Amino acid sequence: MFFCVLLFLGIISLWWCWRAKDRMTVTNLNGKYIFITGCDTGFGNMAAKIFDKKGFRVFASCLTETGAKELKAVTSKQLQTVLLDVRDSDSVKKVAAWVKAEVQSEGLWGLVNNAGIMGPSVPTDWLDIEHFREPIEVNLIGLINVTINMLPLIKKAKGRIVNVSSIGGRLAFSGGGYFPSKFGVEGFNDSLRRDMKAFGVKVCCIQPGLFKTALSNPAKIMKEKEAIWNKLPPDIKEQYGEEYFQKDAAKKQKLSKICLNKDISPVVQCMEHALTSLHPRAHYVVGQDAKLFWNPLSRMPAVIQDFVLLRSRVELAVSHAK
Repeated sequence: MFFCVLLFLGIISLWWCWRAKDRMTVTNLNGKYIFITGCDTGFGNMAAKIFDKKGFRVFASCLTETGAKELKAVTSKQLQTVLLDVRDSDSVKKVAAWVKAEVQSEGLWGLVNNAGIMGPSVPTDWLDIEHFREPIEVNLIGLINVTINMLPLIKKAKGRIVNVSSIGGRLAFSGGGYFPSKFGVEGFNDSLRRDMKAFGVKVCCIQPGLFKTALSNPAKIMKEKEAIWNKLPPDIKEQYGEEYFQKDAAKKQKLSKICLNKDISPVVQCMEHALTSLHPRAHYVVGQDAKLFWNPLSRMPAVIQDFVLLRSRVELAVSHAK
């Protein structure tokens, strides 16, 4: 009995020490420079607004002029917007040179790699290589390219790199280029974290579940699926069955209602912790669906993962023919 009490007190003590360490913050961050990609909407847009209010000198990259103008209209004069398509290497180099001229000897305290796209999320045999190429170019190659070009500035400041991945970087539950791109982000993040340790640069990875953003817009996702379905050869449609598209749409809609996190602020809170904590975490799993379902499932044996995920799929017409 005494041993159990001692063990319990020891666990509580360790937990309290961890919490205390987790809440320690870096001092004198006011006026530090941070660069955020993908600020037109969603996580990046909210992060730019919040970090601007907190006194950071924010460089917010947007894909569109409309996104940049709208963000600039609701933030301070200190925040600067810049147009950037992370797929364009020349544009990435020019923006990095501009940032270097702005920060000068101070360097860049934070890089938040947030820009990303979903791409079509459909069975693999519906797709061609171009469907895979765009998500990988944006979510992985673009992220790596921005990081490489900003890295000297981050090292100068002994700052932080925050890569926004996804719980889909731990568990692939649909076809398409999104999941391979996010698995790649996880690998890049882990190797970069170890490479940068000697330079005093901390690298963190955020793994959101399903959040209500432009990326997860159900109408847009269904429109992309329908366009691909309509172009499929007759033999593929026959294998899946004419009712497959409607049944799959209904199942996905039901799953979305269960898993969707409507409040995106927890993701931005993780970004803030990664940028300001004295001891940031290597990984941040965000969202009730990610914490309670996707993350635990990702750690289970493949046979269990397959059983759970395949039960949520529509039975194919070819299965009835066996």
